[in-house]
Amino acid sequence: MATNGSRRRLLAGLPVTERKVAVAGCSTNVLEGGAGRPLVLLHGGIECGGAYWAPVVARLAARHRLVVPDLPGLGESEPMADLDAKAFAKWFGALLRSTCPEEPTVIAHSLLGTHAARYAAADGGSIRRLVVYGAPGIGRYRMPVGLRIVAVRFGLRPTERNEERFERWAFYDLDGARSRDDGWLDAFAAYSRSRATVPHVKRTMRRLIRDCTREIPEPELRRIATPTTLIWGRHDRFVPLELAERTSERLGWPLTVIEAAGHVPHVERPDDFLEAI
Repeated sequence: MATNGSRRRLLAGLPVTERKVAVAGCSTNVLEGGAGRPLVLLHGGIECGGAYWAPVVARLAARHRLVVPDLPGLGESEPMADLDAKAFAKWFGALLRSTCPEEPTVIAHSLLGTHAARYAAADGGSIRRLVVYGAPGIGRYRMPVGLRIVAVRFGLRPTERNEERFERWAFYDLDGARSRDDGWLDAFAAYSRSRATVPHVKRTMRRLIRDCTREIPEPELRRIATPTTLIWGRHDRFVPLELAERTSERLGWPLTVIEAAGHVPHVERPDDFLEAI
């Protein structure tokens, strides 16, 4: 019941509906709302799934037909036996055909930014525009030792204390974000902790971290024909800004940097994030 209450708090008042969609044989939880050109928000490697987009959903839905799925095995979506890059591409292509009447813009955060870039490299035109946001796989990446330690701790024991350590890595100013918050972050933390105890969620997270921190080969990235832009937090400790700067220079992808933000500007600096996109 506490889990359901936390999730309801995350989504309270948002102009979206929630439904289950059969996608590539997987019951996928999807939030939908708004009207206009379709916009798909792909969450990163986070146990709660797409609910963490809530701080920007209402304003995006005012201008777009919004589609926010939970990746198989995270949030409220059923798991897949093995969510590798090939399975992701099959699932994502089927999701777009099921939910988008025309080619969407896709904003893909963190680990799923890596999967989305791989998808775009092989895509035949199902995406209108791609925004890669804080993703490790578009450049040479090595997970910081401190991040690896806090991630392992939280994975083994998803307690409030271990989650706090993890959040302080994700945010540039967690205390400042809390001071501007009305309890949403507490609900986010409670729901994420509850999902982190589920065995298939743990398995999905391990697979994502293993696959999506690997560098995508340069020739593959250069095959992306879809117009692609980058968004990064200036103080991202998960995936340093230098990785984005090097990729932008190599591939000519425009880069927008959000000041006074870490790995989750859409939560920490939602106004600046919305301006960036």
